[in-house]
Amino acid sequence: MTATDTELSHSMVHYLLTIHKLKEGRGYARVTDIAKDLDLTKGSVSTAINNLKKKGLVMEEEDSKFLVLTDLGHDEVHRILSSRTLLFYFLRDFVGVDEEVAEKDSCLMEHLMSPETSHKFFNFMKKLACTCEDLSKVGKLPPEFKFQTALDLCAYKDAEAFMEDQKGDKYLEE
Repeated sequence: MTATDTELSHSMVHYLLTIHKLKEGRGYARVTDIAKDLDLTKGSVSTAINNLKKKGLVMEEEDSKFLVLTDLGHDEVHRILSSRTLLFYFLRDFVGVDEEVAEKDSCLMEHLMSPETSHKFFNFMKKLACTCEDLSKVGKLPPEFKFQTALDLCAYKDAEAFMEDQKGDKYLEE
């Protein structure tokens, strides 16, 4: 079973990403911290966390009651971060939308992308970013046909390596 089989809502994704960010940054995540970070009540956070526990994405550490992502939850966070990163750079660098719009739209779309689409999207972007410059040099593409991105996709062997490298929720900066 994958998390995408359980359909994550946009807000569920934000809870997962916040738990991940808090755990990576502070070493722990509590309901209070999540509520503060997302500017929500502890009650609404508790309800959402219980739903994520039922989906097998989050659990509590036995001794401390701190929240942690399960292996499935951790994999899902990396998949979501990868999708968001790819979408952001595609929209900003390839499509040419404003950076603020690219950030907002990539956040809205990230959890909707299936793992299959995410892998194929990575391969598509990598092929464009890593071969188009060479093709335009030999005259197979018009000079105005450029696909350049600040994201160094050529550095990754495949989509799995790219997903593995996703650490934060700001496009590989953390």
